[in-house]
Amino acid sequence: MAAPDPRVGRLKRRPEFLAVAGTRRKHVAPGLILQVRRHDERQRPAPGEPPIRLGLTASRKVGNAVVRNRARRRLREAARQILTAHAAPGHDFVLVARAATAERPWTELVGDLIAALKRLGLWRDVSKSEAPKNEVNGGPNAVTSNGGTGDGSGGGGVGA
Repeated sequence: MAAPDPRVGRLKRRPEFLAVAGTRRKHVAPGLILQVRRHDERQRPAPGEPPIRLGLTASRKVGNAVVRNRARRRLREAARQILTAHAAPGHDFVLVARAATAERPWTELVGDLIAALKRLGLWRDVSKSEAPKNEVNGGPNAVTSNGGTGDGSGGGGVGA
């Protein structure tokens, strides 16, 4: 398992999740629900902690434990790719899995997150020099929709 991104902190306690939900600032998409809360004096990261915090949740409505875990893993990876580079700092985010999250095509799931950030006014563009190498549809390690690596080799090891 990959180490957590140092630029994104975690929401761990129930009051933190409830505070984000209590602001009622959210965007609903087919693959996810994004809830947002701006940091204030009462609830903010400690000094030295990342300026963005993330919480993930998936209820039983999503499916059994295997499906819920898969949905959370997919949301975690989408957040790692998008939030670290494009989300406005100083906010807490909660990604809520939906029934379609585990089976939604990857590009559409990432598109849902991008659309949510833009709709809530929290999208920030970064220059090419600041963008991570493994962006959504690029980079040497990006996975294509057919399961290949995207480098033209087809992802197989036979006859290469």
